[in-house]
Order: sequence, then C-alpha cells, then structure tokens
Amino acid sequence: MSAFLKSIDNKTWKAVLKGWEHLVALDKDGNKTVVLKPEEEWTTAEDELPFGNSKALNALFNGVEKNMFRLIKQCIVAKDAWEILKTAHEGTTKVKSARHRLLTTKFKNLKMLEDENIQDYHLNILDIENLFDSLGHKMFEEKLVRKILRSLPERFDMKVIVIEEAQDISTLKVDELIGSLQNFEININNNIDKKCKDNALISDIDDEETQRDLRTMKVCYRLLHYLEDNSIRS
Repeated sequence: MSAFLKSIDNKTWKAVLKGWEHLVALDKDGNKTVVLKPEEEWTTAEDELPFGNSKALNALFNGVEKNMFRLIKQCIVAKDAWEILKTAHEGTTKVKSARHRLLTTKFKNLKMLEDENIQDYHLNILDIENLFDSLGHKMFEEKLVRKILRSLPERFDMKVIVIEEAQDISTLKVDELIGSLQNFEININNNIDKKCKDNALISDIDDEETQRDLRTMKVCYRLLHYLEDNSIRS
C-alpha cells in the first residue's frame, strides 16, 4: 500500500504522512475560526489543496477488504485512516511486542524437514522475514544465512562445511546461498538415483565379499570425486 500511494504522486504520500486540515472560515479581521469553510466557497487555489488527501483516502478505501473498510469509512483525513489501519494490522505496542516474541521463538526453532526441499524451506524463511519486517524489525542477511546453515538436515553437512571454510559468511547473500544449496541438492538426488540403480545390479551378485568390495570402491570413488571438485572450485 505504501508503494501504491507513492506511485500516485508525491502529494498523495505526503498527505498520508503529514495529514490534511479542512479549510476554516475567517472572521472579519482575517483570523481563523473553528467553522469549516464550505467547499463551494473555496477559491481555485484552495481547490488544489485537498487533492493529495482525496487521492490517498480513495486509494485506502478501495485497497482494503470489507471489514477493514468499516473501520475507516468515517474518516475524512487520509492520515487518520492510515493510522487506524496500522493499528488494526500491527496492533498496539504491547501486542506488537508479544507478536515479536512469538515470532522470535518460531524463527529460533525453525528447521528444514527431511522431506522438504531447499526451495520450500527458503519460502518458509522468507515468510518469517516478511513478518518481522511488518513489525518494523529488519533482519540482516548474515543472520538469515547463519540460520539456514545451522538448520539444514545432515545430508547437507559436507556442503555446509565447504561453504563455511571457503566463503565469508558475513558477506554471503541469501540468494547466493540458496542457489548453491539447490545445486548441491540436485547432485544429491542424482547420486541417490544412481545408487539405487547400482544397488540393483549389486544385488544380482551372490558373493557377499564381492558386494562389500564393490560398495567400498564406489564410496571411495565418490569421496575422491567430491574432494577434487571442491578443490578445483576453491
């Protein structure tokens, strides 16, 4: 809504920030009274004054759902309507504080599930980040990056070690981290598929010792291949 109001024009957004006062009538000495000046008596210049307020109020009236509209439909000043909506959505100071504590606990306990993929987990992180932002608390990239690295399943342990050793976590962006983890996840899934096919072939071999030797050779080969890849990248 902030972005939409700003996109209308500068006067519209300023009307929300600064408010607007209805013109009042003047007495015979030119002093302001408490009597509102009828709109039909406004001058051409005075007609321009409430445009920003009117545009902002119209945007707010049309931008909220029915129940929210009931809260602001009596407002004639956009700033008043804006403050009512902020309180309705964000709550009072005590409510916001309570919501922040609950959200902090949720963020602390959040972990990626074994059957969850990186993309879905990233969306969960973004949802919590947006909730913090709505409460006026901006989350830094480094905090999000460290949270993601600490809350991944064991299958990502090797990748996490490589990232922590090879990169400066304080400058690593969330999008860069997610891209790297998604690439690693794809490789894991490909290896699992290949392993299933290989195991199917191994099961046809009756000799247990031969089966054990084949498995050992495969593990050593994959570990060597992984270490070579990461050595080249670093």
